[in-house]
Order: sequence, then C-alpha cells, then structure tokens
Amino acid sequence: MQFDFGGTLGFQEIEGVHHRGDFDLSRHQEFSGKKLEYFDQPNNRRFVPFVVETSVGADRTALAVLVNAYREESVEGETEGRTVLALHPSLAPIKAGVFPLVKKDGMPEFAEKLAHDLRRSFPVFYDESGAIGRRYRRQDEVGTPCCITVDGQTMADGTVTLRDRDTLVQERVAAERVGALIAERAAR
Repeated sequence: MQFDFGGTLGFQEIEGVHHRGDFDLSRHQEFSGKKLEYFDQPNNRRFVPFVVETSVGADRTALAVLVNAYREESVEGETEGRTVLALHPSLAPIKAGVFPLVKKDGMPEFAEKLAHDLRRSFPVFYDESGAIGRRYRRQDEVGTPCCITVDGQTMADGTVTLRDRDTLVQERVAAERVGALIAERAAR
C-alpha cells in the first residue's frame, strides 16, 4: 500500500507500507546463519515474525507541505498577482514581520523595540527597506502569517496595524496585545 499526495508535480508517493510476511527475516536467517525466530512461551512454539515495512521521509513530507501551501493569487485592484506560501502559522518559520511605515518620526525605533520584545517568544523579521506593499509581499512569499506595521497612528495612540497573510484583513490592535494574538493564531 502507498500513500500518494497530489500536487502541482502530479501524484507522488509520500509513504509506502508493505506487508513483507516472514520473507525478509527468513532470508536473513538463511544467509547469516543466525536464528531470527521468536519463541512463544504460552503456545510453546517458535516462528519467524512477520514484518511490516513502512517508509516515509521527512523530505517527502516537507515537499508535500510546501507544495500544498504554495499559491499564486490575483489581488483585486492590482495588475500583478501575489505569490503566497500559506503555511499553517504553527509551521511558519517566521511568525511575524514588523515594519515601520516610514523611516522617521520615531517609527523605526518603536518598530525595532516591538520586534525585539516579540523575539522573546517568536521568530520575527524586521524590515524597513522599500515600499510597505513590497515588504508585505516578501513576507507572503516566505510564509509569514502576519505583518505588523508601525505608523503615525501608532505614535499617537500605541496601536499598530496587524495584517493577516491569508485574508489580507488589516486591523488596529494595541501594540501590547500583538504577542498574544500571534500565539493564538499559531495555536489554531
């Protein structure tokens, strides 16, 4: 029996399960000269055990996860689509991206401190290069489930924009709640 995964590469074997009977151990016993029998005391009999062979590799499983998570999507109102690695948040190697909207007015300092604080609990990526949309797209491509933007409103009221990779929904949340929200999403 084998377990196949169907993805963009077609169907590929992920795991094989084979009932080998006593063939393997009998052949081993025959050519090695060593007894590979089991003695069943309650029934007072010896026998060569049957073998069930399974083969599954981390590489095949990882490939299936990556192929299943890969998406190319069109975005309403945009000419270019976006590439998304929609990994489950618990599997994402980076849990959040933290970005200052611009490199002035205290936003980078606030964002760097937020990233530093979040790193106590999660792998976080800080980025201040390029346009905010491009920063979002870069994180979408590597599977980061959410991005946090520090902007002018953050400096006024301590809230940040939390953007969800899969839905593109952006919500204002208190900066001190971001860590709990990331943990909650990763636990789903």
